[in-house]
Amino acid sequence: MTLVQLRHLLALAESGSFSKSAQAMCITQPAFSRSIRALEDELGMPLFDRIGHRSELTPFGRDVVLRARQLVSEAGELRDSGRQMREGQGGAIRIGMGSGPGAMLMTPLLMHMATHHPKVRVVVARGGTELLAQALRARTLDALVLDARSLAPGVDLEVSMLREMRGVFMCRRGHPLARKRQGVSFDAVQRYPIASTPLSDEVARSLIETYGPEAHPGQCVTLQCEEVASLVEVARQTDTVLLAIRAAAPDLVELRMQPPMERSARFGLVTLRRRTQAPGLAIVRALMQELLHD
Repeated sequence: MTLVQLRHLLALAESGSFSKSAQAMCITQPAFSRSIRALEDELGMPLFDRIGHRSELTPFGRDVVLRARQLVSEAGELRDSGRQMREGQGGAIRIGMGSGPGAMLMTPLLMHMATHHPKVRVVVARGGTELLAQALRARTLDALVLDARSLAPGVDLEVSMLREMRGVFMCRRGHPLARKRQGVSFDAVQRYPIASTPLSDEVARSLIETYGPEAHPGQCVTLQCEEVASLVEVARQTDTVLLAIRAAAPDLVELRMQPPMERSARFGLVTLRRRTQAPGLAIVRALMQELLHD
């Protein structure tokens, strides 16, 4: 039994004519007759009584038509739901975001969805990379946007849309370090509170190679938080020095470190390999393309 056969059944129940129904369904009359006969054979009872040139529903046929209308209607709703999801008019997007990309992407994504796709349900989860990866594998999230360097490699994970963004030390305007014309040493930075989000092992190694063992985040970072927006506000209001991607706080002053810090974050979109992706991820990709750059 197929939806096509059920649609043929409904057409014949409405017109009572094989020829008119076949014409309405855009198939030949013999093909239409075979479709109805195959449906009757499968159900084991006649659906129509042939009375002269007209076909009328049997009592069993009337019951079948009632259920067929419901099935065809629900199939149409499923088709419409799929179309709406493809066009960003329905469905859901469940995104996990790391602290860095979350500061750049979360609010613009929510505003864009509220304005242009108000029927789409959006869920944004925040947290550490390991917990977000677990949620992705458990299928409670559709994708992650995070620093790919902090993600443990996995054969089941696919990383795309990689975007490089500079990491720097920043402070408020008027900060004593902001007045230095020459380069700023790490020793000078250490005289103030240092704030950052949790940093990957690779970033920690780079800091140690550039500034020495005292630059290990576990030793030098005094304010650590998953929400970079909160750390930015602390840096605006105090003498705290913020270590973050430059684009996270364009109003803060970038310190000219000596030696320079040669390290960037590599933000990417993480999905499960060989799994069908949520249609709404196309919107996330477009926003990443637009927003995640220096």
